Amino acid sequence: MPRIRCHYMDCVFVDEGYCSAAAVELDPDTGCATYSPTDGAAAENDWNEEEELDEWDDEEDEEDELWEEDEDEF
Repeated sequence: MPRIRCHYMDCVFVDEGYCSAAAVELDPDTGCATYSPTDGAAAENDWNEEEELDEWDDEEDEEDELWEEDEDEF
């Protein structure tokens, strides 16, 4: 049986860097459909949606300013 090297460090199926799931489903768009995070990883990956959106808004504002500067040069 082939061994699958896995880069998910927080998956319940990872055993010494290799997948130990009986069957693996891979989706080219989303990645491993078999991936299942450990209990500790789910809490660790919680994020504040409002905070994340604020960061995106700030980045968009910076990009807009750069575009405006470029337009002024011409």
